[in-house]
Amino acid sequence: MIEQISTEMIMLAGLGVVVVALVALISVIMRQSKKPEGPDETILLLKAQLDVLVLNQQSLQTALNEQLTVVSNRLGKGMSDNAEKTAKSLGALTERLKVIDAAQENIKKLSGDVISLQDILSNKQARGSFGEIQLEDLVRGTMPPNAYEFQSTLSNGRRPDCIIRLPNPPGSIVIDAKFPLESYRAIQNAQSDDEMKIARRGFSADILKHVSDISEKYILPGETADTALMFIPAEAVHAELYANFEETVKKAYQAKVVIVSPNTLYATLNTMRAVLRDVQMREQAGLIQKAVAALLTDVVRLDDRVGKLQSHFQLAEKDIRDIQISTQKITRQGERIEEIDVEDDRPDLSVVEGGKA
Repeated sequence: MIEQISTEMIMLAGLGVVVVALVALISVIMRQSKKPEGPDETILLLKAQLDVLVLNQQSLQTALNEQLTVVSNRLGKGMSDNAEKTAKSLGALTERLKVIDAAQENIKKLSGDVISLQDILSNKQARGSFGEIQLEDLVRGTMPPNAYEFQSTLSNGRRPDCIIRLPNPPGSIVIDAKFPLESYRAIQNAQSDDEMKIARRGFSADILKHVSDISEKYILPGETADTALMFIPAEAVHAELYANFEETVKKAYQAKVVIVSPNTLYATLNTMRAVLRDVQMREQAGLIQKAVAALLTDVVRLDDRVGKLQSHFQLAEKDIRDIQISTQKITRQGERIEEIDVEDDRPDLSVVEGGKA
C-alpha cells in the first residue's frame, strides 16, 4: 500500500512541475513578442490559454492537497494496523517462545533420564535389577496377592525371581528375568556380514545359556509345573529373537522354557488369573452345594417339629373342648341350684344327685 501511495504522489508532483514549466515558457514568449503598436492576437490567445493553465494548476493543486490528505490518512491507518499486527505477532511469538522453553526443559529432563537409563543398562547387575523390577510391577498389577511369591526358595535351594502359585495341574509356574542386551547390541552394531554372523551366534548362545539355567534350576517334578517362563524386559529383543532365531526358540520350547516379553507376559498372567478365578468359583460352588444340603436337612427337621407342634395343638384343642363341656355342665348345674325352692325344709336332692359333673 505504501508503494502505491508513493507512486500517486510522484505522478501528481510531476504533473505540477510540467504545469509550472508551461506557465514560465508562455510568460517568456509573451515578453519577447510584445509590440508597442497593440496586442497581437497570438499574444492574446496565449494569455487566455495561460489563464486556463493557471486555473488548471490551481485545480490540480487542490486535488493534489486532497490526495495528500487521503494518502496521509491511509498511511497513518496502515501504520496503525501494522503496529497492531506487529504487537499481536510479538505476543504470539512470546507465547511460542515460552512453550519452546518449557519443551526444552522437558527435553533436558528426558535426556537426563535417558542417560540414567543407559547407565543402568550398561551395568549387568543393574540391568538384572531392572528386569526384576519390571517383572514385579507386571505381576503385582495383574495377579491377586496370594497367588505369587518373589525370591521364594525351592527345595533345591534355588531362588527364582517369581513363582505363580497355581493349582495342579499345572502347578506352580516359575518366572525368571533375563536381559541379553549386550549380544543384542552387537547385532545392531554389526557393520559387515562376518560381524553379523558372530553377533548372531553370540546372541543365540546367550539365550540358550539362560534357557538351560532356568530348565535345570527351576523345573522340579512334583514341586513346580513342567514349564517355566523366561522374561525378557524389552520388546525389541523379544521381537528380534522370534523374528530371526527360529531354531533358538524351538530349542527353548524343547527345554520346556517359554520366552516372554512384557506384552506377552501380561497376556499370560491374565490367563493365569482367569484359571485361578475358575478354581475359586468351583470351590465356592462346592461350598454352596454343602450349604444347600445342610439347609435341606434343617428344613426337614423343621417340618418334623412343626408336625409335632401341630399334634400338640390338636391335643390341646381336644382338652379345651372337654374343658368347655365341663364348664357348660357346671354352669347348668349352678342354674339348677338357683332354681331350688329354699322355703322347703327338705331340699330336692334328686336334682343334685341326678346331675353328673
